[in-house]
Amino acid sequence: MLKRYIGIFVILLILVVVGGVMFLNGPATRADQFSDEDLARWQEEYMNVVKKGRELWTSPNLGTNQVACAQCHPNGANTHPETYPKFQQQLGRVVALRDMINWCLMNPLEGEALKMDDPRLVAIEAYLAYERRGVPLAPGKH
Repeated sequence: MLKRYIGIFVILLILVVVGGVMFLNGPATRADQFSDEDLARWQEEYMNVVKKGRELWTSPNLGTNQVACAQCHPNGANTHPETYPKFQQQLGRVVALRDMINWCLMNPLEGEALKMDDPRLVAIEAYLAYERRGVPLAPGKH
């Protein structure tokens, strides 16, 4: 009987200690709660990636023929990232924006496709999305 009371006492003691530690550490932060500092830092990081994407977009060095993406699509014109994924006739299937970017890199620019985890590909996507900010999403639209 005494062992049972000791066991219960130990469990209660653990609960009190854990609860006290949680109380002293303040309220738990939820996944959707961010500080103003977090938001400012993340926006700055995002804008740095967008800037890199614009540099790549206007650079003639992504391909081998000195053509830049911006020559056909100034400021990301007529890329419509908000409509992806969608069927692309050039590829004969439904593709993501990054697939179309790689198609353009390999064909008009005569360069190499970027790997899906290449930071340059992410930067180009970020730039195109930034240029079209505020446009409603319309996946599949032509």
